[in-house]
Amino acid sequence: MKALVVIAHGSRRAASNDEVGELACQLAGLVVNDYPIVGVGFLELAEPLIPDALEKAIAEGASEICVFPYFLSAGRHVVTDVPNEVQVVQDKYPDISIKMLPYLGVLPGLKNFIAKSLI
Repeated sequence: MKALVVIAHGSRRAASNDEVGELACQLAGLVVNDYPIVGVGFLELAEPLIPDALEKAIAEGASEICVFPYFLSAGRHVVTDVPNEVQVVQDKYPDISIKMLPYLGVLPGLKNFIAKSLI
């Protein structure tokens, strides 16, 4: 079974973390045919942390996990920190396929979406 795990930085402000959780819930309804399992994980400051979110997806039956970094640019978190956290779980579960998806900022159509939203 395939899972999508949305990864965000995490915030001390609970409402910000709840917003990411709500995004994941809305995505779940839109991608259910491709990703029967949808979850959320945070790099820091909020729970569940990335390893816990990935392990939860595995416990729910995921044999393939796609990790979506919900970040706008390829800073240290996208390039190093998130992949390192994912690798810890991949090493622990070598039979599970864990794949990094492109981060939000490079998704096709994002620039057009922003431009249209500003007019």
